[in-house]
Amino acid sequence: MAEFDLAIIGGGINGAGLARDAAGRGLSVLLMEQNDLASGTSSKSTKLIHGGLRYLEHGAFRLVREALREREVLWRMAPHIVRPLRFVLPTDPEGRPALLLRLGLFLYDHLGGRKLLPPTAILDLTHHPLGVPLKRPFGMAFEYSDCQVDDARLVVLNAMDAAARGAVVRVGARCVRADRDRLWSLMLNDRGHRATHTARVLVNAAGPWVNTTAQTVLRAPARPARLVKGSHIVVRRMFDTADAYIFQNRDGRVVFAIPFARDFTLIGTTDEDFRGDLAILTPSAAEVAYLCEAVNHYFRAPVASADVVHAFSGVRALYDDGSKAAQDTTREYVLKLDRPRRLAPLLTIYGGKITTYRRLAEAALRRLAPVLPMAGPWTEGTPLPGGDFPCDGADELVRQTRTRWPFLSEPHAWRLVDAYGTRVAAVLGEARTLDDLGPCFGADLTAAEVRYLMAHEWARTEDDVLWRRSKLGLVVNANERAALAAFMARATAA
Repeated sequence: MAEFDLAIIGGGINGAGLARDAAGRGLSVLLMEQNDLASGTSSKSTKLIHGGLRYLEHGAFRLVREALREREVLWRMAPHIVRPLRFVLPTDPEGRPALLLRLGLFLYDHLGGRKLLPPTAILDLTHHPLGVPLKRPFGMAFEYSDCQVDDARLVVLNAMDAAARGAVVRVGARCVRADRDRLWSLMLNDRGHRATHTARVLVNAAGPWVNTTAQTVLRAPARPARLVKGSHIVVRRMFDTADAYIFQNRDGRVVFAIPFARDFTLIGTTDEDFRGDLAILTPSAAEVAYLCEAVNHYFRAPVASADVVHAFSGVRALYDDGSKAAQDTTREYVLKLDRPRRLAPLLTIYGGKITTYRRLAEAALRRLAPVLPMAGPWTEGTPLPGGDFPCDGADELVRQTRTRWPFLSEPHAWRLVDAYGTRVAAVLGEARTLDDLGPCFGADLTAAEVRYLMAHEWARTEDDVLWRRSKLGLVVNANERAALAAFMARATAA
């Protein structure tokens, strides 16, 4: 008899979302992640829950419809980390005709059953505050709705809920060998210790490592996967508006400029085929120049490579559909089920988007239902940890938080609510003064919060805290980072 019904390799959004859904249906689940949760592509996205406006050009209506519908589903599930965001799309004589943009946005408004998000509007930028950061030639724009998300926290919250429903989550556990018979026999290097487990079904959700995992761990032929690199840069805040901007680039792609971490602007993304070492993944000088040039075509205040305070790259493992250009490769997720007679099944996941991870999990479990009897779908309408409050209730939650813990500044309270929602109480406990939260490691990161992250969210290193559980790496200096690392080392040894 197997220890687990389902074992999953990969603690990104696909693996964590699948673990949560499966555990909630009564399956015994093992989730294995070789590094930190969301340490790969899932923390290196454009931080959006969106339908993918440009995918309409490629006729991907099913993908866009599914993604559009998920925007409000995820907003309701996690209103602390998912927020509505308006986007300004200026018309450009060198870009797509305004009539074509209007048609695309009409479809965007109506394909997904939008109920809460406001519809598209037409703006005269010459007489509108949203036009102030832009150059004069851009006089007209469309304003439409999508959502913004803390991508890494979305992964962590799914893993937390999976664990709360009985899943075993192993972070820092690399599956080094998988032997296939009527069951899967799995050998793990679990933080330096050897562990073995058995499972009825194995899922390869390793993202950009999907082919490497197939070849070296499963010792099986790798199916087509196209590795596509997307890079982003972060600069000091370029505009004071709450809206984001989406710009048409001369190569037919689009580039976003998005309010990020309160005092910054996130610019991205590129799309290029990737061949190289996934362990050494950074934006190239050419990619940084490309992003700067793209936004400089629109913004009055230019941005240069010297202005970049942070940059990151992610690699997506897309199903290779034979497209010539990386940007044209399908973003549809593809599930490949290998179920030979008398051998344990293997499910391999290609592609996927942050926005559609929940639907991907449902589709994967439908494929596995003949071999794993389980309950039906349940995740739609069920909040993620900390998300059990109305999607328009953040202001009230901040007010309640500052009433109970009056020593918190408003920005501090907002950051905590944005990250933890109703679980703020688990972070702050019975503290009556700021000193009760322990030492501060820069910004407003306290020892109490770090202890919470280590105890409940699998944080093991300072990078886990500063870049994936938060974005405080943007404002914490080297001395503060060193103090945090020393504190976490002592806490781990204790």
